[in-house]
Amino acid sequence: MIVAELTAIEGRRYPARRRTQNLVGGASPIQAAHFAMGHVTLDPNGGQVPWHNQEQEEIYYIIEGTAEMCLADERRTLSTGQAVYIPSRQFHQITNTGNTPLRMIYCYAPTGEVAHWRQELSGTLPRAGIEAPALPAGAKPQCVEGSTL
Repeated sequence: MIVAELTAIEGRRYPARRRTQNLVGGASPIQAAHFAMGHVTLDPNGGQVPWHNQEQEEIYYIIEGTAEMCLADERRTLSTGQAVYIPSRQFHQITNTGNTPLRMIYCYAPTGEVAHWRQELSGTLPRAGIEAPALPAGAKPQCVEGSTL
């Protein structure tokens, strides 16, 4: 039996003020053939998974907190206990709008690395409205290191 213990997974910090811990795939001891899953903590007041798209379809499940979710041209508030489906190739972004950390689970399929992790770390993430479609009207902007709402 292979077990991944969240408290034992260091994870990675990203410039958009979040920590991602792979539970399935990536650096996790669990390597599934068809999906990946992880735990994400978004810092208070603006921590984010910035505007991006990917080949995989995905689910975000909010364990704790409140966020602004943008998906294509839609924008809405998500909170504890809600899940959102993200179709393949759809631009999306989630931003912590609360003053406490937001905790969420992601699950995507098929498994594999998604380009936005590497792009964010290297500073080459496509910018909304420039190299990528614009964010929905009224949405929080893409996060940069140290920014807050």
